[in-house]
Amino acid sequence: MCMKLDTYIREQFEIAEVDIRTYSPLTLAYIGDGVYDLLIRTVVVGRGNMRTDELHRRTSRMVKAQTQAAMAEALLPELTDEEAEVYRRGRNAKSYTMAKNATMGDYRRATGFEALVGWLYLNDEMERVVELTKRGLKLVHIEV
Repeated sequence: MCMKLDTYIREQFEIAEVDIRTYSPLTLAYIGDGVYDLLIRTVVVGRGNMRTDELHRRTSRMVKAQTQAAMAEALLPELTDEEAEVYRRGRNAKSYTMAKNATMGDYRRATGFEALVGWLYLNDEMERVVELTKRGLKLVHIEV
């Protein structure tokens, strides 16, 4: 039997079950940022061994706020109603920080995307995270 990643981590560290509906959109975005970054780094490293500056360059192109914002907008028609609501909550959350090289609009849409990724991850739906990431990157014409 294949155990889901979030479930496995919670069991190993004896973390109590939490109703993720109680998490703020920014908390969902916080975990989603890490999950998305790990997913993209895994794909980039899987494409072959290379210098770390090249790994960083390739990864940065896909994790920057502009790319995430474009992916979110392109994917919006394909999201379930529940996924779209999580995205909107993340996009509309009042954040006290902003990405260095992003507009406020891109930053907010990227935060919504990260909140959606975090929510899916915490619901043990990594398959959906991967599906949306692959589709989103394709829709914004970024090759992995």
